[in-house]
Parts: sequence; structure tokens; C-alpha cells
Amino acid sequence: MISIVICSVNPAHLEEVRANIHATIGVPYEVLAYDNRNTGKGICEVYNQGAQESRFPIICFMHEDVQMRTPDWGKTVLGIFDAQPQAGIVGVAGGGYKSLAPSGWNCEQFQSDEKSFQHILQGYKYDNRPELYVNHNPRNEPLSEVVCVDGVWLCTRKELAIAKPFDQQLLKGFHGYDIDFCLSHFGSHKIYVTYDILMVHYSEGNFNKEWLDTILKLHQKWSQSLPLSICSLSEREIYFTEKRSIKELIEQMMDWEYSFWDIHRMLLVFRRSRKVSAKLFFKAYLHLLELSWQGSKSPSFKELRP
Repeated sequence: MISIVICSVNPAHLEEVRANIHATIGVPYEVLAYDNRNTGKGICEVYNQGAQESRFPIICFMHEDVQMRTPDWGKTVLGIFDAQPQAGIVGVAGGGYKSLAPSGWNCEQFQSDEKSFQHILQGYKYDNRPELYVNHNPRNEPLSEVVCVDGVWLCTRKELAIAKPFDQQLLKGFHGYDIDFCLSHFGSHKIYVTYDILMVHYSEGNFNKEWLDTILKLHQKWSQSLPLSICSLSEREIYFTEKRSIKELIEQMMDWEYSFWDIHRMLLVFRRSRKVSAKLFFKAYLHLLELSWQGSKSPSFKELRP
């Protein structure tokens, strides 16, 4: 039996996904849907409430702008948790490397086929594009172990969601909750992507300055534990992945008009990791100084401020 928790902001979408769940899940279930249009609550608070009020041992936290395409997908979910005692979290998209440099669940600068594992139909809300079938299974296996999964659809055991809940004190909005929840359970339980369940997600997400503000907070919390990977990597591979990642992040932050001191503080957090050398920190800081010097000659450069 499965409890499904939904943080809703669109009654029409909620009605559609309820009907879709009923037609496809194939096992006893309950839907705990919370109208969050005017509450001021972040998704972590809503999900924690759902976990506390749920009745069943497996919980699926899912967005309302999805459509399940696999018949009897609930049987697949229960089968995974029954067959894998160490399974803690299951999703349909995830990353094999979580960088120290602030990022989403997928580190684009990790030059390996194992940077992402996905089985999903991606729709587009912000771009006029047709649905894209994304099936990336580099190991050709039914389940792939990952570090983090995408929160579009995230299943877990109720006992884990109660023992280590979503961080509603730190994360007040609607970003970063999936990464944080996975990092909380990584190491004690396995985190998987399944290829036996297919769904459509009708939004590609909105990665903007608000999103990055949250990711920066998240990395301040986890910097001493990162980077993390499910594959064996040399120090050289980690070094060059993080070098590419931090340089691109500095450039993005400058494009989004973060101040010099905002980026300076981010780099001090980056330096906390025990897995990344002082050499990389100083190279990143030098990159910031060079870009700041170049930008200071432009009228559009944001004035340095403490």
C-alpha cells in the first residue's frame, strides 16, 4: 500500500493527476493532497505534514503536473522496496556525482556517462517544444544506484521520512528539497533510479536566481560532506570536475549580478570540503578576481559591496 503526498497549487492539475493515479497505480493507495496556494508554506513543510499524516509504509512525494504512463506502477514500487532491504529512496531521474560546487542533482561538468540516470518523458512549460523521451541507462540495468534523485517523483519508506525529514527550517521555498533529502539518507540507505516506470513531467523546471540562492544555502549545510559519487574516481577526475564546475558557477553568479562578496562567501564554503585541495580554491579565487577586474571596466558591473 502506498501513500501519495502532493503539494498542490493548481486544482485542475490535481484533479487530472488523481484520476491518472487511480487508473494506473494498481495497488491500494491514498492521496494526501494539500492546497498550498495561499498558505505561505514551503514544500518541505507540506511534505513533512504529509509524511506524518500518511497511513502506509511507502510514500511517494510527487508533483501534480505529471502523468503516469506505466500500468500497475505501484506494484513495481512495492517490489523494489521488498526486494531491496537497503533501498531508501527511488526516483526516475538522478545523478551519479554530486559536486562540491553548488549545482542541481545533475553535475553537467562531470564528464562520464554516469553523471545522469533517467527514464522519463520530459514536457516543456517554458519552451514551445515537443515531449522528449529521456532514457539514459549507462549500465543497462533495471535499477541504478545514484547520489540524488529529482523530486518530480520521489518514493521512500515512511520510517525514513519521519526519522530524517525534509529540512523545513532551512528550505522555506520550493527548491533543493530533493537534493537535501537524498544527502540526508545517502550512505545509510541506497538511492535508486528505476527504468521500469515511465511518466510525463509537463515542466522542465525554472533554474533562476531564486533557485541558486537556495542551492547556495544547501551547500553551506553539506559542503564538508561533498563531493559524493557512486563510482570510483581518481583525485585527478574529481579535481578537474570541480574546477570546471566552480569556474562556470562563478561566471553564472556574475551574470546574475551577485556581488563580489556573495561569490567570495560561496568560495569560503567551497573551501570547507576535505576532499578538494587548497590549490583548487586559490585557482577559483583567482578566476573571480580576473573576472571582477575585467567587469569593473564595464558600466554594467555591479559595484563591489560588503
